[in-house]
Parts: sequence; structure tokens; C-alpha cells
Amino acid sequence: MIRKTLMGATFALLAASTAYSITPAAAAEPAAVVAHYADLAHAKYDDSLTTAKALDAAIDALIAQPSEDTLKAAREAWIAARVPYQQTEVYRFGNPIVDEWEGRVNAWPLDEGLIDYVDPAYGTESDSNALYVANVIANPKLSVNGQEIDATSITPDLLRSLHEAGEIEANVATGYHAIEFLLWGQDLNGTDAGAGNRPYADYDTANCTNGHCERRAEYLKAASALLVSDLEEMVAAWAADGEATKAVTADPQAGIRSILTGMGSLSYGELAGERMKLGLLLHDPEEEHDCFSDNTHASHLNDAIGIESAYTGEYTRVDGTTMTGPSLSDLVAEKDAALDSEIKGKLNTTVAAMNAMADRAKGGEAYDQMIGEGNAEGNAAVQAAIDGLIDQTRSIERVIASLDLGAIALEGSDSLDNPDAVFQ
Repeated sequence: MIRKTLMGATFALLAASTAYSITPAAAAEPAAVVAHYADLAHAKYDDSLTTAKALDAAIDALIAQPSEDTLKAAREAWIAARVPYQQTEVYRFGNPIVDEWEGRVNAWPLDEGLIDYVDPAYGTESDSNALYVANVIANPKLSVNGQEIDATSITPDLLRSLHEAGEIEANVATGYHAIEFLLWGQDLNGTDAGAGNRPYADYDTANCTNGHCERRAEYLKAASALLVSDLEEMVAAWAADGEATKAVTADPQAGIRSILTGMGSLSYGELAGERMKLGLLLHDPEEEHDCFSDNTHASHLNDAIGIESAYTGEYTRVDGTTMTGPSLSDLVAEKDAALDSEIKGKLNTTVAAMNAMADRAKGGEAYDQMIGEGNAEGNAAVQAAIDGLIDQTRSIERVIASLDLGAIALEGSDSLDNPDAVFQ
């Protein structure tokens, strides 16, 4: 992908998950609600870490013995790892600790030419990015802002130094999407069927395709190791004594505001606007979140599930354990039962619309095809999910007013608020 950033699968669990269950009190208190919200965050990031470790093991297997099977297994592990992580995105908005960290693991889109070889149609230069075709894998010496960088060994430290190099957000060197590109390669199909199709021999040092197979493996392993370590950091932050938990529980009313900020901002500006409506307005296949793998439908669905979870206090862990506890829903129901029913109905409607998109994808029509020009049915399926997100945001705003929380600024989007600006 070349636009500047704005902003199942089977796998072996490498660590046992801890089961949580909190029985809601008869009358929910804000302190109990935000404490459970923090418990859910810890569980979701822990599940993200568990699945990232499974991905790391699958990457080790691919590097050790490149084949169609090991590449397929690594791709499946990546898709599985996205499920719990996307359900954490609701924590990004309203929690500065998460927002400051998130770019390391989920920044997108990216200028792929920074990392590896690209199709000739990609071009050879960009007015906005000197590293547009730097190709770290092919070049052991790089120049960043006039400073020579030794890339002889591709290490986690090197990738960290290159991430958003030159203060250009499209220079994504780390995280899920860098790994995704290295597993799938570019998706050159536009709005036709097909995802990226990187050959497994890109990692076969004995029969190397496209050159630099050993360095490509070094990059993939370094990026995977960084993803694991970054998730370990966030698991620690949401532990009982972690900085994120302390920040959200220190003032329960402020914690409730954080929950609603996350729900509203992800629903409206980020997901409905930047991730969905923008691509639909432009009919642009580059405007999809998991663009190399054609997994965007699943990422959007799990974002919606995460928003619903933040409200209901319910989460199903990757080991099948169900978590419940004092929730924002409990607080709202005590004050306005009709409003609680309204917002839960709207959250369910949005998830149903997202599942309808996922069903289309399972039937062979990927998200980039759904947003394609001339695909009236696909466009309508995406718009139904956008409409659900917008509608639930209106109810979130009503909840904010009902709980007397004062003004809360939710993320906006030109795609929704000023669509003419998108075409300028």
C-alpha cells in the first residue's frame, strides 16, 4: 500500500490462559466497572500475546523448512493472531498509554518498498518519502535523513530505528502488517479476486526466489520477535499493578469516560470513517486494513465485537473461557433501562452487519471486491455496517448525556463529516 497512514485458523497455544469470572453485583459501581474493564484488557492482550507466540513458532518453522505447508501454517497463525488483537482496539481511544504504543504493532498502510521488493508498477520514487523503495532486505547500507545506517544484520533494534523513519508514518517497519506483507507479498489484484501470493521459496536459501532469502528470513523473525515483546509490554501494563490499569481505575468516573471514548471514537471516526467509508467513497482496494491477506472483513468484525465487549463486559477467550463482570451496561440499565436495550440492540445490529460482510468473504468475495466500483451488492453490505456504526455512536452519545459525564470529544472523519474533502 502506498497511501500515507492516517492516523478459522488452527494453532497451538503456547501458554495456558487464565480463566476469569466476576459476578456482577446487584447495583454496579463505577469502580467495579472500570476494574472489570481493565481485567478484560489484560485478558485480551494476554490472548494476543499467546497467539503472537504461536505465530512466532510458525515463522520459525517456515524459516527452518520453507514449503507450501509451512507458509500456509504461518499465514493461518497470523490470521488467528488478529482475532484477539482487533478486539483490543477499543482500548486505544481514551487510554493514552495504549494510543502511544499502538503504532508499533498496528500501523498501516505501509510503503512496502521500504521493506522488500515490489512490483514495477509501484514506481521508483515518492515526493513524500525518500525511503519509498529503500528495500532494507536487499540493501545492507541505508541512508536516513543523510545519516548512513548499517543494516548488515537485520535485528529488532534496526527495525525499531526504521519504524516511521524520517517522521513519515508510511515507513512501517514493524508490527502485524509488516509481517503480513512478508507472508503474503503485495496484493496486485485490485478489485479482482485474489490476495498476495508470495512464494514460499522467498525463504528457501537453497532455491531462492527474488533474492536475499536469508535476509528476508532475518527481517521476518526480527519483526515477529518485536511483536511478541511489544505485546508483553502491554500485558504488563494491564496487570493489576500495571500503569494502564492504575490510570483507568484511579478515578472511576474518568475511567467510565475512557470506556465511552473508546467505544465512540472507534465506532465513528476510525472504523466507520477512515477504515470503511473512505475506501467505499474512493472504491480503492488500497483502503483496506489487512490488504495483503484479504482479511479485512475479519478485522472489522472483531473491532465491532470489541466495542460490544467494552459495553457488556463479556469476552470469550481464545481457550473458550467466558469472562463476565460489572459493566457499563449495568450502569446504564440502572439509570435508563430503555437506553440500555437500545444500545445493545444497535451493537448487535452492527455485529450482524459485519458478519454479513464476513459471510460474503467466506463465499469468495473479499472486502476489496465489496468496495469496488460497480459492485452494488457489495457496496451495500459495507454501507450497512457503516450505518450500524454511525447509529450506535448516536446511542453512545446518549449514554454520555445520561450518565452526566460532561462533553467527551469523539474522533471524527472527513469521510463522514466532509466527504467532498476526500476528493480534493
